[in-house]
Amino acid sequence: MSEICAVCGLPKELCVCETISKEQQKIVVKIVKGKFKNMFLTIIEGIDIKGEEAKHIAKQLKQSLACGGSLKDGVIELQGDHRKRIKEVLQKLSFNVGNIEIRDESR
Repeated sequence: MSEICAVCGLPKELCVCETISKEQQKIVVKIVKGKFKNMFLTIIEGIDIKGEEAKHIAKQLKQSLACGGSLKDGVIELQGDHRKRIKEVLQKLSFNVGNIEIRDESR
């Protein structure tokens, strides 16, 4: 007999809790200047997924956007300005585009 999810009550194989939580998260994308004048960082906050899944999302973002980056305390930092493509990539990772806000704090 398979395990039952404590949140939705479905078997673990059919559990949709993670998908629902991804669609409801409010994600803020910030563009900030780095330590050097011509360097920009894309900061992604509000992804409330912990552990290996957060590492996997950061890795997928870095691969899709062809950039370097890191995951620190639930915040994903990507090297470069990715305002044009970030919504498209996050949508492919099952996040709701309507809940993504892009802020420009580089000034």
